Amino acid sequence: MQRVYNDYFGEFGGRYVAEVLRAPLDELEQEFQAALSDPTFRDELDRIGEEFIGRPTPLLHAENTTRETGGAQIYIKLEGLANTGAHKINNAVGQVLLAKRMGKQRIIAETGAGQHGVATAAVSAKLGMECTIYMGELDIDRQRPNVFWMEMFGAQVVPVASGSRTLKDAVNEALRDWAASFSDTHYVIGSALGPSPFPDMVREFQSVVGRETMDQLDTRGVTPTALVACVGGGSNAIGFFAPYIDTASPRLIGVEAGGRGTRTGEHAARMNGLGRSGIVQGYKSLFLLDEDGQVEATHSLSAGLDYPGIGPQLAHLGSAGRVEFARASDLEALEAVKTFARNEGVIFALESAHGGAHALKVAADLPPEAVVVINMSGRGDKDLFIAAKEIRGESWNEFLRTEADRI
Repeated sequence: MQRVYNDYFGEFGGRYVAEVLRAPLDELEQEFQAALSDPTFRDELDRIGEEFIGRPTPLLHAENTTRETGGAQIYIKLEGLANTGAHKINNAVGQVLLAKRMGKQRIIAETGAGQHGVATAAVSAKLGMECTIYMGELDIDRQRPNVFWMEMFGAQVVPVASGSRTLKDAVNEALRDWAASFSDTHYVIGSALGPSPFPDMVREFQSVVGRETMDQLDTRGVTPTALVACVGGGSNAIGFFAPYIDTASPRLIGVEAGGRGTRTGEHAARMNGLGRSGIVQGYKSLFLLDEDGQVEATHSLSAGLDYPGIGPQLAHLGSAGRVEFARASDLEALEAVKTFARNEGVIFALESAHGGAHALKVAADLPPEAVVVINMSGRGDKDLFIAAKEIRGESWNEFLRTEADRI
């Protein structure tokens, strides 16, 4: 049977894990390949995508923003309209459906911004699987509404108090759990990273976003000039870019978290010479590492972009020059949230707004016949407490104090 996945992308990728995880990864590799070759699995994936996720998601011509920007035509792939509010559910459905096919009884996952956790909890509820979500304590504080919804779906949310108390530490705890429970448990990694075959699995299940976008543009007779997506670990970007990776055009642009500055601990940008090659959490890629190879602190206003590494395929595509990488700051992301809300009536998640912020710059430098497509990978409901505090300031704080007094 033909292989449909890669152990490595150039020098990046691989499977650097303890011996105890080699057998479950071998099993997962075989079952993933078999499932993709099974029309029954594909049909079920499509059925759930239509009935439960709400596929296809719309492609919006952002006419008002295009007019205001004065450059290229801007389109927005509204992935935030998928069930649970983000692209994460595409991968969650694929992996939980695969786990059920393998006879697993329990699902575990890590989450940062909470969207992957919410999606995995929702799919586990739908498919009747026990679910445990690992989440850093700092991210729990930042994304309390998503914790509420995970628990509403019946998941156990486990706070992670070690390290920076963010996504990378949640990944570590989930890997420890899986090493002790793989006989009846599947670990749903939420981004296109980790030991193989996870990067290929996530890209495959997220490629529906790119395929739909290509079909929707073709139906309108539109040829894209550039595709723009935010990049944390990289699941939305690699899925969005997937149908175009082996072609010379359009431009593919990934936007990392520029945070609040350029010093260590002020951002989460790994590309364009900022990251170092290393092996972390079972795979080789580019990471923010110090001279001793230790993972450095990161920062982003968005909880989903502050991961210190990037998926191995994106690291390879960036190094090879097929994907361009840029950065957007916290403030630029907030301005993009306001711009698209005011002009188009859509609320970008803070993660997606990083892509939106840079796309506005790209569009402004292109002629009106050019086309820039942004993947709005999630909507901003989850960011209410963060965005409102930053945008409304003391008036929002006063509202919260008033509400707390009433309770």
